[in-house]
Amino acid sequence: MQSILVIDDDKLMCLALARILVSAGYEVAQAYNGEEGLQKYRSGKFDLVITDLIMPDKEGIQIIRELRKEDSAIRIIAMSAGGRGGATDYLKWARLMGAKQCLSKPIRREELLGAVTSVLAAP
Repeated sequence: MQSILVIDDDKLMCLALARILVSAGYEVAQAYNGEEGLQKYRSGKFDLVITDLIMPDKEGIQIIRELRKEDSAIRIIAMSAGGRGGATDYLKWARLMGAKQCLSKPIRREELLGAVTSVLAAP
């Protein structure tokens, strides 16, 4: 069973994504901020990390950068609802930093599962 870490400071969003992923047969861990997410990643074994980009303590771009330093092959999906610059600006930076897929919130179930399947299937 493939394992996914979901990092999002919005607990309802995190829970909703986890439920979708568990119902699709994935093992899922959740973290509600960037520091917790990095700690869980370091203490576990994950095939994929899905991270929000805008969070109060440590933003998703920082998480992506730190994960890439530790494991250049880590598979990452970034997601964002926007902010002052809009979601596309944040998602563009996430892709440049190494996110394999970028999703704009709100995320539909089919969109999430399609991105997860695609990223996990890639070499």
